Amino acid sequence: MKKLTYTFIFASSLAFGQFFERPETFTRQDTLKGSNTEFRNFWDVKKYELSVEPNYEQKSIKGNNKISFEIIKDVVNPVFQIDLQQPMKADKVDASFPISEYKQDGDFIFVHTKKKFRKGEKFSINVTYSGNPTIAQRPPWDGGWVFTTDEKGNPWMSVADEGIGASVWLPTKDIWSDEPDNGMVMKIITPKDLVGVGNGRLIEKKTENNKNIFTWEVKSPINAYSIIPNIGKYVNFKDTFHGENGKLDLDYWVMEYNLDKAKKQFQQVKPMLSAFEYWFGPYPFYQDSYKLVESPYLGMEHQSNVAYGNDYMNGYKGTDFSGTGVGLNWDYIIVHESGHEWFANNITAKDQADMWVHEAFTMYSEVLFTEKYMDKASAEKYAWGLRQKIQNDVPIIGKYGVRNEGSGDMYPKGASMIHTIRQVINDDEKFRQILRGLNKDFYHQTVTGEQVENYISSKSGIDFSSVFQQYLRTVKIPTLEYTQNGEELKFRYTNVVSDFKLPIRINRDQTITPTESWQTVKLKSSSPAKFDNNYYINYKNIQ
Repeated sequence: MKKLTYTFIFASSLAFGQFFERPETFTRQDTLKGSNTEFRNFWDVKKYELSVEPNYEQKSIKGNNKISFEIIKDVVNPVFQIDLQQPMKADKVDASFPISEYKQDGDFIFVHTKKKFRKGEKFSINVTYSGNPTIAQRPPWDGGWVFTTDEKGNPWMSVADEGIGASVWLPTKDIWSDEPDNGMVMKIITPKDLVGVGNGRLIEKKTENNKNIFTWEVKSPINAYSIIPNIGKYVNFKDTFHGENGKLDLDYWVMEYNLDKAKKQFQQVKPMLSAFEYWFGPYPFYQDSYKLVESPYLGMEHQSNVAYGNDYMNGYKGTDFSGTGVGLNWDYIIVHESGHEWFANNITAKDQADMWVHEAFTMYSEVLFTEKYMDKASAEKYAWGLRQKIQNDVPIIGKYGVRNEGSGDMYPKGASMIHTIRQVINDDEKFRQILRGLNKDFYHQTVTGEQVENYISSKSGIDFSSVFQQYLRTVKIPTLEYTQNGEELKFRYTNVVSDFKLPIRINRDQTITPTESWQTVKLKSSSPAKFDNNYYINYKNIQ
């Protein structure tokens, strides 16, 4: 769940994404956070090796992060930008090469050098950090650390940082386009009576100085906002799923008092994985396992460490976002957040402006899961319900290079766009192979939205460029105006972009290709034409 945008699932007056203001102008800070600037474009992160130790009483954290990287172009006397948001502080910065100086300026650490760097050389920068991080006031909709207690009064800590960025607590290269190719190792240091749960696999647990140290390893590339420590009084149980790539370890970490509920509710994981592997291809992180971790907030798609806080209820804490009742047949957070393992974690947008690549496909994964888990009629009913949540406030695509997301409509409108494209393709097996192809051909990669658009057009053999232009870059919804006289149907599109191409089927088996000019076709009977509501367009009888 792109954590920022789920407010109106509870029928709140807040629309998707309203938490983030969309400024008219952007600052240098915005550009430094969101662009591949001269301080970032010459080095590629290979691995993070980090530690984190939270202090519940002081609401503070400390640790270090060794950032290993490779130089990707020759450069002389460069300045490296490491992101670390105030009020967190860099206590020490050292490197495997000479540093002339480093300065912490606002939310950034600038590491100055006097050296020639050559393409292909490998180095590391190590940052020791500490401080009282930003506290999330309403996680996961706003970012920051969570210091709370469980039902038994035990400390429970985690962080939610997708929108605000991982640098709200961890010194990183905090840009979506650069993931550590060789994964990461994270040590979580806790009091002796608590447990630290991270991403990937637990490779070591030891006790030193009356503290527990849990070491977790991720071997796959990972987006920085997915790097999440969870600290609490956890208990663990395990299972296995036999999927397309063999045996997948299932790892569950929950509060002890919820163990029985979890064992029952998490039985939905295997049907979910089965459905998504059918539609999207193999789960992308077999080597890192699949994990659900009970969290002190609703949920998030942290890679191989999915945050779960849905109170062990079906729907969205017992409600159905679609308003159709269909969504009460399954656990929303298990399905939606796990769908992100394919779209967001396997395929990651390079820029936050293209976050629709994550959210449109993942919200549509709910439709696809419903179809596999229940039936196609229920799935189409659910898809229609999602459409009723669309606001059409601003375009789905945000401003590039400044960490700016577009409209929260990227969820329901994005899903409706994909559903519409599926109708045009009119071949569910071809559509399925396109989804699987996306996850295979862009496996563990960061992409632009345009790459995804072009891929769908290319693999379908249909030019969807005007469709993407219409639904992603405008707030206009196509209207099919029509009038019928006996067996004669007259029709045209209005409220569309130039040269809009979206053929539709009427009366189940007759295809028309409307334009902005009036056209006439002969129907098979004089009965009123039946239009298909699976297309996200408006129909207007002007008779």
